[in-house]
Amino acid sequence: MKTIVITTEYIKLQDLLKLENLVETGGMAKQAVQEGEVLVNGEVCLLRGKKIRPGDVVSFQGETYTVAYAD
Repeated sequence: MKTIVITTEYIKLQDLLKLENLVETGGMAKQAVQEGEVLVNGEVCLLRGKKIRPGDVVSFQGETYTVAYAD
């Protein structure tokens, strides 16, 4: 599981996908989310603006990511 460090309260799901270069554009992020390809905490998430906070787990294309605050 890869940890993504953020300095804000949360990161939107679509921004997380772009930040980690899992998709090239916001449009690709939107498509992946709307097609049910992304899991948040083990459940399909269809909201690309979903707020991902530390402790949440995101799965996409066989990879798993979690979010943590910067120390």
